[in-house]
Amino acid sequence: MKKTKAPKKSEFAYERKNFWKDAPVAEQKDAMEYAIAYKEFLNQAKTEREVTAWTEKLLKKHKFVDIHKKAGAKKVYSIFREKTMAIAILGSEPLSEGFNMVAAHIDSPRIDLKQNPLYEDGNTKMACMRTHYYGGIKKYQWVSTPLALHGVIVKQDGSVLNISIGEKDDEPVFIIPDLLPHLAAKEQYSKNLSDAIDASKLNLVFSGMVEPSGEEKEAAKAFALKALNTVYGITEADFLSAELQLVPAIKSRDAGLDSSMVVGYGQDDRVCAYTGITALLANQDQKPKRSMIVYLSDKEEVGSQGATGAHSVFIQDFVSDLMAYNNEDNNSANLRKAFINSYILSADVTAAMDPNYPNVHEKENAVILNFGIGVSKFTGSRGKYGCNDADAEFAAKVLKLFTEAGVFWQTGELGKVDEGGGGTIAYILANLGARVIDCGVGIMGMHSLYELSSKADIYSTYKGYKAFLVNK
Repeated sequence: MKKTKAPKKSEFAYERKNFWKDAPVAEQKDAMEYAIAYKEFLNQAKTEREVTAWTEKLLKKHKFVDIHKKAGAKKVYSIFREKTMAIAILGSEPLSEGFNMVAAHIDSPRIDLKQNPLYEDGNTKMACMRTHYYGGIKKYQWVSTPLALHGVIVKQDGSVLNISIGEKDDEPVFIIPDLLPHLAAKEQYSKNLSDAIDASKLNLVFSGMVEPSGEEKEAAKAFALKALNTVYGITEADFLSAELQLVPAIKSRDAGLDSSMVVGYGQDDRVCAYTGITALLANQDQKPKRSMIVYLSDKEEVGSQGATGAHSVFIQDFVSDLMAYNNEDNNSANLRKAFINSYILSADVTAAMDPNYPNVHEKENAVILNFGIGVSKFTGSRGKYGCNDADAEFAAKVLKLFTEAGVFWQTGELGKVDEGGGGTIAYILANLGARVIDCGVGIMGMHSLYELSSKADIYSTYKGYKAFLVNK
């Protein structure tokens, strides 16, 4: 019987390319090696404060200087309130003619301790901590899982105490216990998934010992306070001004039989922060015409409000400082021109198609793991509500740039129309007049404790940002 040949795809049709099938072997090796340092970054920087501290240390190794401390440098940075920062390599053209920016966020969903957290549970006589979750989490994922405590305590004498408990093998971890299935019929199983675990029941079991004297009214709480004072020199009042966060006490690791993926906490959006930072560093020996900027913002997961969120004046102030630093007139008109003439990638992750839940996506317009950096012309929800919708000219420019640089890329949106949706900081920067498009790594299990990404996509994103930052 004569075999029939499969029909050829039209040479004029669009078809995304699988990195592991079509990339040169040397580039595949580069992608695997690039992920080694990325995983270590995820392990070392689990909060926005830790990301800024980690980044500053790296920048100093590469001779970047604080813009407020030394004049005449071409490689500068600025940190604002320890939770947001911007980095720049100055180009030969005036900033008023525009700059190239990669803008990511460095906060991730988590669970915070309340301001007055410590109490003794009357039923169990154990010391517990009250919590308040941050960002869009599925609450059931945070119970019965090892947690580490990170953050800062500013003591009454003004000294700052950095806290990290639960990351080292010889340190204890913390647990928010879940209800056993034998007793969960009424409390959990009869409720909707979103209501099965009430936020008021996300309390942390902090310690179990009691003061042996028996004289204290709340002996378990008294023991905990005494232990905290002995080890850290703090009192209960110090909690009132502290920033303490619970994050998964897990290490990011290779995933999959072929180790082609990374699983770990906080990849939304620290994967785009890391690829942006390393892309900028890879360009530091270039002599660009347009200045290159990487902006790392805070508070994206809760609306980008506040002094360290993208809605704040920080990034405008940084560009204004850059203009003055570069001996340019930084009046308001020139500052507006700088943003209006600029190109920005809103460097945020997007939802990759999940093999278990394909129905929430439209395949032809979804990002798929291993096919490269995901470009989303718009985000938002329903009728593109709350989105930046990039103009056709800029979208075409970015895709052409990626193609010419040999970057594996694909386009996609965050789920089916009316299925849900989500936003990024793109519209905030676009409100300043800049041309902005969303562009980042596809993630499975976004906002979970174990987000999954592809090393192919991570490397493609790094390569894409590198090409974009130095383009004219």
